[in-house]
Amino acid sequence: MTGDGWNAAVRRRLGLGRLLALGGPQDGAWIAERAATAVLRAAAAQFPGLSVTSLRLAPADPGAPAEAVVPAPPSALPPGPLRISAELAACGDQPLPGLAAGLRDALLAAADDRLGLVVSDVDLRVTALLGALPDPPPSGPPPGVAEPPAVAAATAALSTPGVAHLTAELGPPVHTAAGHIRLELATTPPHQPLEVARAVRAAVATAAPEAKSVAVLVTWSG
Repeated sequence: MTGDGWNAAVRRRLGLGRLLALGGPQDGAWIAERAATAVLRAAAAQFPGLSVTSLRLAPADPGAPAEAVVPAPPSALPPGPLRISAELAACGDQPLPGLAAGLRDALLAAADDRLGLVVSDVDLRVTALLGALPDPPPSGPPPGVAEPPAVAAATAALSTPGVAHLTAELGPPVHTAAGHIRLELATTPPHQPLEVARAVRAAVATAAPEAKSVAVLVTWSG
């Protein structure tokens, strides 16, 4: 790989953010923080008096991680409850306690219902009071979508409802090593990423019964 290619690969990887476990240790699925925060920001957009200026997800209890049943993607976080930390700008004429409480509930519901993330804490901080809120940042699918390889695992994944396409952020869309398979993909609403990942794992396990395990990394949702 050339220097420019290596730099581009590093930028793509950093752009994903943390790789967060979907569901529990038995689910063998992860989602890029970038994809998760896009869904959470969309949930926050229903509150006209607030603007999310920063949103991150991190382990709520880093000292008590669980071990996934399949090999995790490189540098992925282990399964365990997460904490959502958000900084907000608010219009000064809005009742902040009520808005914050509503936003907290909306973020928890979106994490559970729309993503399948286990979130135990939501920390909100209002860092600015404004006369008018800024326009939300643009969103869209990540660049560099790979052509689906002609393998049984890719075919099974692409035929699963809720799979938009395969992606290639950490390497090839279908990564195999020592009999383990990892697929990268994007999901489409209204399908929940966790449920899509579970269905993909089942479909690939049937299509490639020789695989020791199947893991799924969702790099984009919606």
